[in-house]
Parts: sequence; C-alpha cells; structure tokens
Amino acid sequence: YSYNSSGTNSQGNHYCSRDYGSGAANSNSYHYSNADGSYYYSNPNGSTYYNSGNGQSSY
Repeated sequence: YSYNSSGTNSQGNHYCSRDYGSGAANSNSYHYSNADGSYYYSNPNGSTYYNSGNGQSSY
C-alpha cells in the first residue's frame, strides 16, 4: 500500500490513511485512535471495526 496521510485533528484524535490501490475492495482504508480511548478501523477488505475503549466493539 502507499501511505496517504496521518496526523491529529482538533479533538486530539490520531488518524492514519492508506491507499491500497485498485485491487482492494476499499482502497482508501484508514483508522482513528481517539482521545477517549476508542478506535475505529476502515479496512481494505471493506469491513469496519469499532472499539469504544470500554470493552464494546462492533464489526
């Protein structure tokens, strides 16, 4: 994959974006790591994953 961007937004949340190219179902995947301990992934296969930071997660 190629590296698109990463940084921290105004809420203090870290994000990272990657471009997996045309071969992936979701070529622009990314993840967030949030200031409250939660995190969110958008995966190159089209799935998403969210963890609230207190034991709750969803796919």
